[in-house]
Amino acid sequence: MNRMTILFAISFLWLSSCSHSPNPHILIENDLGQIEAEIYLKEAPITAANFLYHIDVGTFQAHKTVFYRVVRLDNQPNSTTKIEVIQGGLYDDELIDAIAPIEHETTQTTGIKHKDGVLSMARNGPGTASTEFFICIGDQPGLDYGGKRNSDGQGFATFGKVTKGMDVVKRIQMEQDSGQYLLEPIIIKSIKRM
Repeated sequence: MNRMTILFAISFLWLSSCSHSPNPHILIENDLGQIEAEIYLKEAPITAANFLYHIDVGTFQAHKTVFYRVVRLDNQPNSTTKIEVIQGGLYDDELIDAIAPIEHETTQTTGIKHKDGVLSMARNGPGTASTEFFICIGDQPGLDYGGKRNSDGQGFATFGKVTKGMDVVKRIQMEQDSGQYLLEPIIIKSIKRM
């Protein structure tokens, strides 16, 4: 190789190493199929890092993890702000309460709105989210900062989006429930990085 080719190759390798790596992708394998998602680590650094941390340390593997809640237009008769989501995680309050919660990142901060396929953290008050998450079915502006779903107006913390498997998400949403809770929760076999 001549000197120019070597310099070009070195420059290319150096620039490649300096460029930003693509967002991490995860695979949620469950009893009804697979859901792939992109995690927005740059836009939602606290929330995304927390979710990836629980994947990496095996939180979801160590406990029975399930999709357990489905919200449809027909099963929230008393809600003035209707939404459509499926919710999953550890489900066991004792396990959830033993895990440190994270700071609340609003959609105003991250810029990631609750659009179709977006992943977001379930919570009680702001700053209480840890392992429980949900996936939006259709656009859900009532869950954004300033939305009316929660009286505190802080919305929920978004951190990723489904890239493949929304058909599986919709199948889960149509499973039989009682008061939004699945009669037979859908087992999440694994959540892992791709």
